[in-house]
Amino acid sequence: MELASLSSNLLYAAFVLYLVATFFFGGAIRDKRSQSSVSGWAKIGFVVTVIGFMTHLGYFFTRWIAGGHAPVSNLFEFIVAFAMMLVGAFILIYSIYRVSILGLFTMPVVVLIIAYASMFPRELSPLIPALQSDWLYIHVTTAALGEAILSISFVAGLIYLIKAVDQTKAGKKTFWLEFVLYSLISVISFIIVTTSFNFMNYEATFTWVDSNDQQLKETYSIPALVGPNQGDLQTDNRLAPIVDTPPLVNAKKLNTLVWSLGIGLALYTLCRLVLRKRLGAALKPVVKNVSLDLVDEISYRSVVIGFPVFTLGALIFAMIWAQIAWTRFWGWDPKEVWALITFLFYAAFLHLRLSKGWHGEKSAWLAVIGFAIIMFNLIAVNLVIAGLHSYA
Repeated sequence: MELASLSSNLLYAAFVLYLVATFFFGGAIRDKRSQSSVSGWAKIGFVVTVIGFMTHLGYFFTRWIAGGHAPVSNLFEFIVAFAMMLVGAFILIYSIYRVSILGLFTMPVVVLIIAYASMFPRELSPLIPALQSDWLYIHVTTAALGEAILSISFVAGLIYLIKAVDQTKAGKKTFWLEFVLYSLISVISFIIVTTSFNFMNYEATFTWVDSNDQQLKETYSIPALVGPNQGDLQTDNRLAPIVDTPPLVNAKKLNTLVWSLGIGLALYTLCRLVLRKRLGAALKPVVKNVSLDLVDEISYRSVVIGFPVFTLGALIFAMIWAQIAWTRFWGWDPKEVWALITFLFYAAFLHLRLSKGWHGEKSAWLAVIGFAIIMFNLIAVNLVIAGLHSYA
């Protein structure tokens, strides 16, 4: 228990250090030399990030020792490991290119990811039989590393679009850029919603019958806008669901997603009212000194490095483990399908860039779409769609 407590404290320390690093990288953008390693603000931000990463590694290994297995066996552990690898990928890319604005956009994403992970159960528990294999570490960690490196391309692509998209007129580009920023705000709203109702100790219990005629019980920690299929509310003085879900959908987690998107829309609207401009337009001065060619190259190089790593972990290693565990390489499980979709998308990304000359803005949009696919796989597929990977 002491090691478990230490690992939690190390993770909290890493979270704080990443937050502090964000402010130093923010200070670097006020320096006209922020595109080089000369900026003192950027140097401090990078050092703080490295310290945070080492602290994050400390969390990873102390939790490994405390639990007896690599901490990648549930959503909390996987998302925190993904955040750690994202920081590692950022450190590698920053060491090569020395672009401080990359830190200003990457560190808040890392902070949001860790905060998002903290909303899931964090208790140490033994591995279920399906996960008791060395392939757990090989497959999951490699897949997470590949996704983390690919995510750097999203950060660079988003920076490119914020600077390149003309904010003086409305159009499809400004709409979709705002939608991306709204999606990031929705993650913040998820944290606000779940934390608020947990603080109020909100609970609403439903009973329902599944497709095998088994009676099940589900306890909601936030009000049920979306309820289980033909569920009966057992708790008095609680909100009855507006709609029921089909049997294949995880109603409880879909309900959380609906709340997050709804509150996210409210927060986005509030920001628009306060700023009196689009969020993309408000962020444009932040990226005024950015070299578009440089961030375009960073985005491309991240895909070149991350794509083979992801392919190895999420497809090849996954199929080997599937053959060992389920006696088949492929079964069209939702997680498998979206791993394949991710692979095909980034293969198309590289083809379009190398063969069709899709550089600059087109490439940036592809990087953003690729990250959306990764996040859909991480959030929607894990939380909403039932499948063989639902134990995660």
